Amino acid sequence: MVDAPLSGATPLPHPVTGQLFTSPVPPGTGWPDDPAAPGTPVARSAGGVRRLAGARTLAELDARASVCAACPRLVRWREDVARDKRASFAGQPYWGRPIAGWGDPEPRLLIVGLAPAANGGNRTGRIFTGDSSGDWLFASLHRVGLATRPTSVHAGDGQRLVGTRMVATVRCAPPANRPTPEERDTCAPWITREVALLLPDVRVVVALGAYGWEGALRALAAAGVAVPRPRPRFGHGVEVELGDVLLLGCYHPSQHNTFTGRLTPDMLDAVFAHARDLAGILPV
Repeated sequence: MVDAPLSGATPLPHPVTGQLFTSPVPPGTGWPDDPAAPGTPVARSAGGVRRLAGARTLAELDARASVCAACPRLVRWREDVARDKRASFAGQPYWGRPIAGWGDPEPRLLIVGLAPAANGGNRTGRIFTGDSSGDWLFASLHRVGLATRPTSVHAGDGQRLVGTRMVATVRCAPPANRPTPEERDTCAPWITREVALLLPDVRVVVALGAYGWEGALRALAAAGVAVPRPRPRFGHGVEVELGDVLLLGCYHPSQHNTFTGRLTPDMLDAVFAHARDLAGILPV
Protein backbone atom coordinates (compact mmCIF):
# COMPACT_ATOMS: atom_id res chain seq x y z
CA MET A 1 0.00 0.00 0.00
CA VAL A 2 1.34 3.44 -0.99
CA ASP A 3 0.86 6.28 1.47
CA ALA A 4 -1.16 9.23 0.18
CA PRO A 5 0.90 12.41 -0.37
CA LEU A 6 0.76 14.92 2.44
CA SER A 7 -1.39 17.96 1.75
CA GLY A 8 -0.80 21.50 2.92
CA ALA A 9 -3.50 21.03 5.53
CA THR A 10 -1.48 18.29 7.23
CA PRO A 11 0.56 19.79 10.11
CA LEU A 12 4.25 18.94 9.76
CA PRO A 13 7.18 19.56 12.13
CA HIS A 14 9.44 22.55 11.58
CA PRO A 15 12.96 21.20 10.83
CA VAL A 16 14.56 23.29 13.60
CA THR A 17 11.95 23.71 16.33
CA GLY A 18 9.77 20.64 15.77
CA GLN A 19 6.61 22.75 16.13
CA LEU A 20 3.78 21.68 13.85
CA PHE A 21 2.64 23.95 11.00
CA THR A 22 0.31 23.72 8.05
CA SER A 23 1.43 24.98 4.64
CA PRO A 24 1.32 27.86 3.89
CA VAL A 25 2.06 29.02 7.43
CA PRO A 26 -0.62 31.27 8.98
CA PRO A 27 0.88 34.53 10.31
CA GLY A 28 1.64 34.81 13.99
CA THR A 29 1.59 31.09 14.74
CA GLY A 30 5.15 30.69 16.00
CA TRP A 31 7.31 30.21 12.90
CA PRO A 32 10.84 31.45 13.72
CA ASP A 33 11.37 35.11 12.75
CA ASP A 34 7.79 35.50 11.48
CA PRO A 35 7.34 39.30 11.56
CA ALA A 36 3.54 39.20 11.25
CA ALA A 37 0.68 38.74 13.71
CA PRO A 38 -2.76 37.25 13.02
CA GLY A 39 -4.17 40.75 12.65
CA THR A 40 -1.50 42.20 10.35
CA PRO A 41 -3.28 44.06 7.51
CA VAL A 42 -3.11 42.38 4.09
CA ALA A 43 -2.59 44.19 0.78
CA ARG A 44 -4.85 42.68 -1.89
CA SER A 45 -4.21 45.10 -4.76
CA ALA A 46 -1.51 47.42 -6.10
CA GLY A 47 -3.26 50.29 -4.32
CA GLY A 48 -3.26 48.31 -1.10
CA VAL A 49 0.48 47.74 -1.41
CA ARG A 50 1.10 51.44 -1.92
CA ARG A 51 -1.00 52.30 1.12
CA LEU A 52 0.38 49.63 3.49
CA ALA A 53 3.98 50.12 2.39
CA GLY A 54 3.84 53.51 4.06
CA ALA A 55 4.73 51.81 7.33
CA ARG A 56 6.46 53.96 9.94
CA THR A 57 8.92 51.32 11.11
CA LEU A 58 10.93 48.51 9.54
CA ALA A 59 9.24 45.94 11.79
CA GLU A 60 5.81 47.10 10.66
CA LEU A 61 6.89 47.04 7.02
CA ASP A 62 8.31 43.51 7.34
CA ALA A 63 5.06 42.28 8.88
CA ARG A 64 2.89 43.77 6.17
CA ALA A 65 5.12 42.60 3.32
CA SER A 66 5.12 39.05 4.69
CA VAL A 67 1.34 38.66 4.26
CA CYS A 68 0.87 40.52 0.95
CA ALA A 69 -1.65 38.97 -1.45
CA ALA A 70 -1.73 41.59 -4.20
CA CYS A 71 -0.63 39.46 -7.19
CA PRO A 72 -3.05 36.57 -7.89
CA ARG A 73 -0.63 34.57 -10.05
CA LEU A 74 2.15 34.74 -7.47
CA VAL A 75 -0.17 33.93 -4.57
CA ARG A 76 -1.49 30.90 -6.42
CA TRP A 77 2.00 29.69 -7.36
CA ARG A 78 3.66 30.11 -3.98
CA GLU A 79 0.75 28.38 -2.22
CA ASP A 80 0.50 25.58 -4.78
CA VAL A 81 4.20 24.84 -4.29
CA ALA A 82 3.71 24.91 -0.52
CA ARG A 83 0.86 22.41 -0.68
CA ASP A 84 2.22 20.12 -3.41
CA LYS A 85 5.70 19.81 -1.99
CA ARG A 86 8.87 18.67 -3.72
CA ALA A 87 9.42 15.02 -2.81
CA SER A 88 12.71 15.75 -1.02
CA PHE A 89 10.91 18.16 1.34
CA ALA A 90 7.61 16.29 1.65
CA GLY A 91 7.99 15.95 5.42
CA GLN A 92 8.47 19.68 6.02
CA PRO A 93 6.00 22.55 6.30
CA TYR A 94 6.43 25.30 3.70
CA TRP A 95 6.35 28.99 4.59
CA GLY A 96 4.42 29.72 1.38
CA ARG A 97 4.21 33.48 1.96
CA PRO A 98 6.13 36.56 0.77
CA ILE A 99 9.67 36.93 2.11
CA ALA A 100 10.47 40.03 4.16
CA GLY A 101 13.93 41.57 4.26
CA TRP A 102 16.26 39.90 6.74
CA GLY A 103 19.43 40.76 8.64
CA ASP A 104 20.74 43.75 10.55
CA PRO A 105 17.94 46.34 11.04
CA GLU A 106 20.55 49.14 10.77
CA PRO A 107 22.80 47.79 8.01
CA ARG A 108 25.76 49.48 6.42
CA LEU A 109 25.63 46.94 3.59
CA LEU A 110 22.45 46.04 1.70
CA ILE A 111 22.24 43.05 -0.68
CA VAL A 112 19.50 43.21 -3.33
CA GLY A 113 18.37 40.07 -5.15
CA LEU A 114 15.58 39.01 -7.49
CA ALA A 115 12.99 36.91 -5.64
CA PRO A 116 12.76 33.87 -3.36
CA ALA A 117 13.06 30.40 -4.87
CA ALA A 118 9.97 28.19 -4.91
CA ASN A 119 11.61 25.46 -2.82
CA GLY A 120 14.14 27.76 -1.14
CA GLY A 121 12.91 30.88 0.61
CA ASN A 122 9.32 29.95 -0.12
CA ARG A 123 9.94 26.81 1.94
CA THR A 124 12.21 28.11 4.69
CA GLY A 125 10.80 31.59 5.26
CA ARG A 126 14.18 33.32 4.90
CA ILE A 127 15.58 35.03 1.85
CA PHE A 128 18.37 33.13 0.02
CA THR A 129 17.93 30.12 2.28
CA GLY A 130 17.42 26.52 1.29
CA ASP A 131 18.69 26.56 -2.30
CA SER A 132 22.05 26.40 -4.06
CA SER A 133 22.26 30.16 -4.64
CA GLY A 134 21.90 30.74 -0.93
CA ASP A 135 24.52 28.10 -0.20
CA TRP A 136 27.02 30.03 -2.29
CA LEU A 137 26.00 33.40 -0.92
CA PHE A 138 26.10 32.55 2.79
CA ALA A 139 29.36 30.61 2.44
CA SER A 140 30.97 33.69 0.92
CA LEU A 141 29.51 36.06 3.51
CA HIS A 142 30.89 33.81 6.23
CA ARG A 143 34.35 33.64 4.65
CA VAL A 144 34.59 37.45 4.61
CA GLY A 145 33.17 37.88 8.12
CA LEU A 146 29.66 39.12 7.29
CA ALA A 147 27.77 36.02 8.49
CA THR A 148 28.27 34.11 11.71
CA ARG A 149 27.74 30.68 10.11
CA PRO A 150 28.79 29.20 6.74
CA THR A 151 25.29 27.94 5.97
CA SER A 152 21.72 29.18 6.18
CA VAL A 153 19.39 26.20 6.14
CA HIS A 154 16.16 27.40 7.74
CA ALA A 155 14.62 30.21 9.75
CA GLY A 156 15.54 29.66 13.38
CA ASP A 157 18.92 28.00 12.68
CA GLY A 158 20.92 30.67 14.54
CA GLN A 159 22.42 32.35 11.48
CA ARG A 160 23.10 36.08 11.84
CA LEU A 161 24.38 38.73 9.45
CA VAL A 162 26.92 41.34 10.55
CA GLY A 163 26.14 44.92 9.52
CA THR A 164 24.33 43.46 6.52
CA ARG A 165 20.75 43.02 5.34
CA MET A 166 19.22 41.15 2.39
CA VAL A 167 16.13 42.14 0.43
CA ALA A 168 14.35 40.81 -2.65
CA THR A 169 13.06 43.05 -5.43
CA VAL A 170 9.97 40.80 -5.70
CA ARG A 171 8.86 39.25 -2.42
CA CYS A 172 7.03 36.12 -3.70
CA ALA A 173 8.49 33.14 -5.53
CA PRO A 174 7.53 33.55 -9.21
CA PRO A 175 6.97 30.71 -11.70
CA ALA A 176 10.21 29.98 -13.62
CA ASN A 177 11.86 32.73 -11.51
CA ARG A 178 10.28 35.30 -13.83
CA PRO A 179 7.91 37.88 -12.35
CA THR A 180 5.95 39.91 -14.88
CA PRO A 181 6.58 43.65 -15.19
CA GLU A 182 3.17 44.25 -13.58
CA GLU A 183 4.08 42.02 -10.62
CA ARG A 184 7.43 43.79 -10.27
CA ASP A 185 5.75 47.18 -10.24
CA THR A 186 3.01 46.09 -7.83
CA CYS A 187 5.65 44.81 -5.41
CA ALA A 188 7.98 47.81 -5.80
CA PRO A 189 6.62 49.92 -2.90
CA TRP A 190 7.86 47.30 -0.39
CA ILE A 191 11.52 47.59 -1.43
CA THR A 192 11.22 51.34 -2.01
CA ARG A 193 10.01 51.94 1.54
CA GLU A 194 12.55 49.51 2.98
CA VAL A 195 15.41 51.28 1.20
CA ALA A 196 14.10 54.66 2.41
CA LEU A 197 14.01 53.42 6.02
CA LEU A 198 17.51 51.96 5.74
CA LEU A 199 19.21 54.83 3.90
CA PRO A 200 20.43 56.66 7.01
CA ASP A 201 22.72 53.69 7.71
CA VAL A 202 23.44 52.08 4.32
CA ARG A 203 26.76 52.92 2.70
CA VAL A 204 27.07 50.12 0.13
CA VAL A 205 24.48 48.25 -1.95
CA VAL A 206 25.47 45.00 -3.66
CA ALA A 207 23.10 44.12 -6.50
CA LEU A 208 22.97 40.46 -7.52
CA GLY A 209 22.47 40.17 -11.26
CA ALA A 210 20.92 42.59 -13.72
CA TYR A 211 17.47 42.26 -12.15
CA GLY A 212 18.80 43.10 -8.69
CA TRP A 213 20.75 45.99 -10.22
CA GLU A 214 17.66 47.48 -11.85
CA GLY A 215 15.61 46.88 -8.71
CA ALA A 216 18.22 48.62 -6.57
CA LEU A 217 18.44 51.61 -8.92
CA ARG A 218 14.64 51.99 -9.06
CA ALA A 219 14.30 51.74 -5.28
CA LEU A 220 17.15 54.16 -4.61
CA ALA A 221 15.74 56.68 -7.09
CA ALA A 222 12.25 56.37 -5.59
CA ALA A 223 13.74 56.89 -2.13
CA GLY A 224 15.25 60.19 -3.24
CA VAL A 225 18.79 59.18 -4.23
CA ALA A 226 20.04 60.98 -7.36
CA VAL A 227 20.52 58.37 -10.09
CA PRO A 228 22.17 59.52 -13.34
CA ARG A 229 20.52 59.18 -16.74
CA PRO A 230 21.04 57.11 -18.69
CA ARG A 231 21.10 54.71 -15.78
CA PRO A 232 24.41 52.90 -15.20
CA ARG A 233 24.60 49.45 -16.80
CA PHE A 234 25.10 46.30 -14.75
CA GLY A 235 28.37 44.42 -14.75
CA HIS A 236 30.24 42.23 -12.31
CA GLY A 237 32.48 44.47 -10.22
CA VAL A 238 30.98 47.69 -11.60
CA GLU A 239 30.93 50.50 -9.01
CA VAL A 240 28.68 53.56 -9.15
CA GLU A 241 28.70 56.41 -6.63
CA LEU A 242 25.18 57.61 -5.88
CA GLY A 243 25.61 60.41 -3.36
CA ASP A 244 26.51 58.81 -0.04
CA VAL A 245 25.78 55.29 -1.35
CA LEU A 246 28.04 53.10 -3.49
CA LEU A 247 26.34 50.57 -5.76
CA LEU A 248 28.31 47.41 -6.59
CA GLY A 249 27.37 44.87 -9.25
CA CYS A 250 27.84 41.13 -8.70
CA TYR A 251 26.87 38.16 -10.83
CA HIS A 252 23.97 36.30 -9.26
CA PRO A 253 25.10 33.00 -7.65
CA SER A 254 22.63 31.07 -9.79
CA GLN A 255 23.37 27.50 -10.81
CA HIS A 256 23.88 28.68 -14.39
CA ASN A 257 26.61 31.10 -13.31
CA THR A 258 28.29 28.82 -10.78
CA PHE A 259 28.16 25.61 -12.86
CA THR A 260 29.66 27.34 -15.90
CA GLY A 261 32.40 29.08 -13.92
CA ARG A 262 31.14 32.52 -14.81
CA LEU A 263 31.08 33.15 -11.07
CA THR A 264 33.66 31.52 -8.78
CA PRO A 265 33.97 31.56 -4.98
CA ASP A 266 36.99 33.88 -5.27
CA MET A 267 35.01 36.32 -7.41
CA LEU A 268 32.13 36.35 -4.95
CA ASP A 269 34.45 36.76 -1.97
CA ALA A 270 36.24 39.65 -3.66
CA VAL A 271 33.00 41.59 -4.13
CA PHE A 272 31.84 41.09 -0.55
CA ALA A 273 35.24 41.74 1.01
CA HIS A 274 35.40 44.99 -0.97
CA ALA A 275 31.84 45.90 0.05
CA ARG A 276 32.65 45.11 3.70
CA ASP A 277 35.67 47.39 3.66
CA LEU A 278 33.88 50.22 1.86
CA ALA A 279 31.00 50.00 4.32
CA GLY A 280 33.37 50.05 7.30
CA ILE A 281 32.09 46.81 8.80
CA LEU A 282 34.34 44.96 11.22
CA PRO A 283 34.23 41.25 10.28
CA VAL A 284 33.43 38.58 12.85
